[in-house]
Amino acid sequence: MLAVENLDLYYGDAQALTQVSLEVPQGEIVAIVGANGAGKTSLIRAIAGIERPRAGHIRYAGRDITGLASHRVCDLGIGQVAEGRQVFPTLTVLENLEMGAMLPRARARAKRSLGEVYELFPRLAERRTQVAGTLSGGEQQMLAIGRCLMGQPELIMFDEPSLGLAPLVVQEVLHTIHALNGRGLTILLVEQNVAVSLKISQHAYVLENGRIVMRGSGADLLADDRVRQAYLGL
Repeated sequence: MLAVENLDLYYGDAQALTQVSLEVPQGEIVAIVGANGAGKTSLIRAIAGIERPRAGHIRYAGRDITGLASHRVCDLGIGQVAEGRQVFPTLTVLENLEMGAMLPRARARAKRSLGEVYELFPRLAERRTQVAGTLSGGEQQMLAIGRCLMGQPELIMFDEPSLGLAPLVVQEVLHTIHALNGRGLTILLVEQNVAVSLKISQHAYVLENGRIVMRGSGADLLADDRVRQAYLGL
């Protein structure tokens, strides 16, 4: 569904990604794991059209989307739940969700989508008139996911969805990701929690210093001694 081929990305003279290639098959969860500064967020931003790569290609459903404007990438069906949640703090829960349905692909189904989001996250329905900035971290993460779903994505990129959340909330968020995949959504998961992300992913890539250094099934990488020593302390 998504293919990244030999991607190079620079910030000025500093190279953030080098010859990165990966594939995200339709209907699967694919994890990108690595330490802070490995280039995970840079990769997400390049796919989303926020950063323009210097070389390589990004293809979605057979179409070359390299360098396409971010709003056009979204309207093709690629959603993003950004690191740090990034809800609109002065808008209500409902207004945040309505913002997610402003894409041309989503407008006709906005009312139905809202009902589906409230069914998935009943707490958002209860707090629909509450200002988003007053929600807890876990509730803001629900809102960020709900807002993404309002855009009718076919593939969702999650960037560090567990960051800054309590362990119990982390489990709830990861359960939601797994449930969305069960509904047919394709997931690209960037997550520092290596053990959990590898457990729920069918395929995974290890990114180090802007390069893919390992790839395989989630189970295989979880059992790999190099991964266990480098990321799990085992």
